[in-house]
Amino acid sequence: MFINLRKTLAYFTKDSYFICKSNVSFSHYFSTSVKKQQPVTTPTVSEFLMNKHHFSPQSASRVASVLTRMRNPQKSDSVLSFLKDNGFSVTQLEKIVEYRPRFLGASLEKVIKPKIKIFQDLGFSKNDITEIIASNPDIFHRSMNNRIIPSLSVLKGLLGSNVELVKVLTVPSWFVISDMENTLAPNFKFLQSCGIPKEYIIWLMYKYPRTLLHKPESMRKFVEYIDQVGIKRSSKMYIHAIRVLSSMSSESWELKLEAFRNLGFSEDDIVVTFRKAPQVFAVSVNKMKKVKEVLLSTGKYDAMCIVKNPTSLGCSIEKRYKPRLQVLSILESKNLIKNWPSFSVMYQSNNANFLKKFVNPYLNEFRDGCLDMSAFSGKKSLKQTPSA
Repeated sequence: MFINLRKTLAYFTKDSYFICKSNVSFSHYFSTSVKKQQPVTTPTVSEFLMNKHHFSPQSASRVASVLTRMRNPQKSDSVLSFLKDNGFSVTQLEKIVEYRPRFLGASLEKVIKPKIKIFQDLGFSKNDITEIIASNPDIFHRSMNNRIIPSLSVLKGLLGSNVELVKVLTVPSWFVISDMENTLAPNFKFLQSCGIPKEYIIWLMYKYPRTLLHKPESMRKFVEYIDQVGIKRSSKMYIHAIRVLSSMSSESWELKLEAFRNLGFSEDDIVVTFRKAPQVFAVSVNKMKKVKEVLLSTGKYDAMCIVKNPTSLGCSIEKRYKPRLQVLSILESKNLIKNWPSFSVMYQSNNANFLKKFVNPYLNEFRDGCLDMSAFSGKKSLKQTPSA
């Protein structure tokens, strides 16, 4: 038996490969001094993001609510570390990861690096690249050859310089992920062919990016309608009109026109208003009703004031109308004014002029704190105003 035991031990000694691969730990039988191997603990998503990459608790929590566990911490670490080395701030990384938490499992070599390189090859600075991608994190989730490269090529051809390109790409938009070859490019060229200045079209891209992503046939209908209204194509109001029309469906547009009629606008009034201030038509129907209610509640102004001054619909109810109407009401109650100012003076005056005419001459009358000054100067009340 002793001989057989020696042969067995000799077999295990020679065949060390078998011992390493075996699921049975022979050291358990032949030695009591070897320590058990401790299992590797995988950090939670929140722990990984906060401790390793300094995400805020709030951001880490939002990511963890979607991504319940770390599948490959080393892979995620290499992705975030690479982006940090390429200039991305923690805030930008938070935005990118929160947008789509599974980004943490993306391939560094196949996804991240190639897409960063596209922008580097186009001559963008490190800062430009971080701003562009942080503004459009979907770049990492779209096809490089079928979407990103063609989109950048279209934009580069239309805008020319990287300076203009960066302005457009750093606005959260759908440019890089949209089918621009069949939407933006033909729309841009069509508007140019209509005689609309290029700088106006670029402004539209920068301020209201989705406008130019409509189907070309829709854009032609917008232009046809605006031409019928009589807005000059060389006027910036033309671009505003396109933006407003493109933001609504036909049904919403009809509801908007009906809301103007309910305010007392005639058909001619509506046409004139759209021609002079098309941006007013972007005001919601609900706000239009509230402006009317606030003004009528004073007993001093009526709906015709709005008809004659349609841009008044764009003013803030809380920051402009209510504070100013409160001032005038207090002055009247104290017999400090006989007549209220005209509606145009009331809503068109800037804060400095309104204060100069209707508040500063009567400071002592407001010492009791009855007037909230936050809408005018950021102060809570006139109790904090130094004596004259």
